[in-house]
Amino acid sequence: QVQLVESGGGSVQPGDTLRLSCKVAGRTFSTAAMGWFRQAPGKTREFVAASTWSGDGLVYSDSVRGRFTFNADNAGNTVYLLMDYLKPDDTAIYYCAAAANPGLLRSLSASFWGRGTQVTVSS
Repeated sequence: QVQLVESGGGSVQPGDTLRLSCKVAGRTFSTAAMGWFRQAPGKTREFVAASTWSGDGLVYSDSVRGRFTFNADNAGNTVYLLMDYLKPDDTAIYYCAAAANPGLLRSLSASFWGRGTQVTVSS
């Protein structure tokens, strides 16, 4: 059974750094690619970043490119999202997701989702 559990969210000030983690249990071919998404209040879920466990197909949304960094610990079954220079517009629930390839995640077609972790950026 595949399970994705996010952690690392919190309340920070603009310009701060935060690192999210997503621990994956029960990896299969359907979890060959991992991604991060977010959903702000009153808005639809938005793609943030995705990649395979080996770093192939790494892609970021325009809104976070240059500020957020995706990486994966293959042996530890954990993916991370390092978020630098956080802005109030980054406030959202952040979700981890898995699919067979990064292209599916880019189109929000994930096979598995975590429950999310709240990130709040406010002064």
